[in-house]
Amino acid sequence: MVAKIKSTANELADILFPEQDFDDFAENILDIPPEQRKLITESSDYTVETLVNKVLNESIFIPDFQRKYVWSDIQASKLIESLIIQCPIPVIYLNQEPDQRYSVIDGNQRVTSLKRFLNNEFSLKGLTAYSELEGLTYSQLDPRIQRHINNRTLRCISISKDTHPQVKFDVFERLNSGSVKLNKQELRHGLYYGKLIKAAKELVLKTEITKYVLPIDNKNKRMKAEEFILRFWTLSSDFENYKGSLAASINNFIEKNKNNSNLNELEDNFKNTLNLVTRSFGDYSFMTFTKDKEGNYLKLKFNAALYDALMVGLYENEKNGKLKVSTSKNENIEKLYELFQSDKDFVKNISQATGNKNSIKYRIDKIKEIFGA
Repeated sequence: MVAKIKSTANELADILFPEQDFDDFAENILDIPPEQRKLITESSDYTVETLVNKVLNESIFIPDFQRKYVWSDIQASKLIESLIIQCPIPVIYLNQEPDQRYSVIDGNQRVTSLKRFLNNEFSLKGLTAYSELEGLTYSQLDPRIQRHINNRTLRCISISKDTHPQVKFDVFERLNSGSVKLNKQELRHGLYYGKLIKAAKELVLKTEITKYVLPIDNKNKRMKAEEFILRFWTLSSDFENYKGSLAASINNFIEKNKNNSNLNELEDNFKNTLNLVTRSFGDYSFMTFTKDKEGNYLKLKFNAALYDALMVGLYENEKNGKLKVSTSKNENIEKLYELFQSDKDFVKNISQATGNKNSIKYRIDKIKEIFGA
């Protein structure tokens, strides 16, 4: 019975608030000036020995978000055998970091397999062309075969740090074709990791954000909470530079602030605002809802656009000394309910084309109006 009621409530939510998935804010590469849309790359042919040495001395590294190694020893052995028979190996893509090191953005499994084999971490298995080498580690191979493997060259294409961040992000998404696709926030970890993302990561542990922005039935929770913290920072700190795409604006904000050493103010703003909203609306924070026949509130579902409106709207009112929320959660919830019922434009702007700048401004301004002095 409970499951049926929940299902019916979800169907009603889809009718009243036909919200697009909050992952669907498309990066708009056309917002970038034409002369900056060019991908700046450099090609290098590294021998296997050189590539592995660069990994060992960390001038080439596997970024944290991509560090999971999933190949079996048989798959890794097939790569080694391909080198021996001189079979072409796919290109490895690297990203040039500000410190002149290079992170692997496509080719993690191949690079890690080469390092593991030259470090004698597995023996060859499942060979088909050279079964005579079955069971041997690198150090057990004839020195001539070792040299043959070490001298094979691999094409590496490096994306320059001078490439526009949004172009780089777009390319990274195109290369993101692994068996478990990375979400946008995981891609940001690869391209923009620094003090800002680290601070967002720590705030997830210090606050109750996961309780309010990650529904129980949401199966894709990887880094979602971090993304919502970054959304708030972007919209509350840098809205004048909003480019018409939420994901692109978040990327631009991170790029500008990724190594900002003074993050205390941003952290405090988020913690204080999250506490303000959840104290004012309780379990109805960021939720769309309606009423049943008896007049009881019926929660529908989490709404990302409403999250933006409440967080940024109340933050700005408090900052400007215009905040007016009741100490009674029910009074605040009733005001929101009346807004849902009376303002079709507000409902539209938390349901459709939610990443549009005018849509974001409308819903934030409306929250500021009804909860302002």
